[in-house]
Amino acid sequence: MLPELEKHLTEKEISMIVGPRQAGKTTLMLWLKNKLDGRGKSTLYLNLDYDSDKKFFTTQQTLINKIELELQGEGGYVFIDEIQRKEDAGLFFKGIYDMNLSYKFILSGSGSYELKEKVHESLAGRKRIFHLTTLSFEEFVNYKTDYKYENRLQAFFEIEEEKTFGLLKEYMNYGGYPAVVVKNTSQEKLQVIKEVYQSFVEKDLIKLLSIEKSEVLGSLLKLIAGQIGQITNYSEISNTLDVSVKTVKNYLWYLEKTYILQAVSPYFRNVRKEITKSPVYYFEDLGMRNFVLEIFGNIEKEPNQGFLFQNFILNFFIKPSLKLSPSKPHFWRTKDKSEVDFIIEKGLETIPVETKFSTMKKPEITRSLRNFIDKYKPKKAIVVNLSLDENIKIKTTEVFFVPYYKLHSLLLKETF
Repeated sequence: MLPELEKHLTEKEISMIVGPRQAGKTTLMLWLKNKLDGRGKSTLYLNLDYDSDKKFFTTQQTLINKIELELQGEGGYVFIDEIQRKEDAGLFFKGIYDMNLSYKFILSGSGSYELKEKVHESLAGRKRIFHLTTLSFEEFVNYKTDYKYENRLQAFFEIEEEKTFGLLKEYMNYGGYPAVVVKNTSQEKLQVIKEVYQSFVEKDLIKLLSIEKSEVLGSLLKLIAGQIGQITNYSEISNTLDVSVKTVKNYLWYLEKTYILQAVSPYFRNVRKEITKSPVYYFEDLGMRNFVLEIFGNIEKEPNQGFLFQNFILNFFIKPSLKLSPSKPHFWRTKDKSEVDFIIEKGLETIPVETKFSTMKKPEITRSLRNFIDKYKPKKAIVVNLSLDENIKIKTTEVFFVPYYKLHSLLLKETF
């Protein structure tokens, strides 16, 4: 994302950085500002979380006066952080953009509904959105190894398999929030993730949804955290929480819009034979999921780490670093209990993906994957596991058994 964002600084369009709390948006903006300062460019940074800066956003002209004062009316780069704090931010910045001033605006804010939906609509055709997620596994490993292997990461994975697996377990335990990753002890990491959670619940969703009892939202998150990889039963959740199905769906929709959950919808062509339209929910960050379940840093208490690994692989697909196609991954389930974890698309190809949190000794496929291959005859299929690296042929389908650390390089190969 960073190279594209830097390149976009030369474009008139507003550069808008969005993502979850504590994902590093402010750090990224200040890094860009310092880099521009080093080139002798004129820059200004304002943050709507600061009372001293808020007063400049009462009117569009007030903000323009401040910008002209600081940049001396000669153009430059204006960084504005936490724009979700500004009411009607989309219309506010649309008006300024349409004045055709000689300033490049870089905006950022947490992934609130206001920012993602209303600002997006108001600034249509005037901005480009850059999604900043929590750290991917590769970014996490680079940090943990002091970037020593940044350009040789695949070689590190293959040669240092034991260390790589240790890093995988750490990542699955604590997740990828930068503020969590940089802490040294489990207790420090726990304190940070707790603050992220409380900030998200109290500052975003409680206020946004006008929820009087935050425990309902907390209980909903705990239910979803305990059933990742399973089809959502809205009625069952409704009965458990003693709220309406409509309320459950509404809360889940907002949890997805605020970068906490990721909904995976079913893949089907035969509506009569293939199952429900209900989605499967996963967490955008594994550390947040573990915190909700009170096993943060202690996933050995997780009865089925396979689902956690499944969530890890899904997050791999949805990180901006891997753009296979505009569509999201799906899952496949049928009424006769056949199921494939993920269905992804690469160009015009449909590729079924199964995850196995195990050290496979020989290539074996499940009945479900074989059923999908028989039904749809894909050219390729993938079984992601901990160690096995081998290919086999099932009729006309080539099945790739690939270690998790090779999945990224495999999918990016033009010949794959």
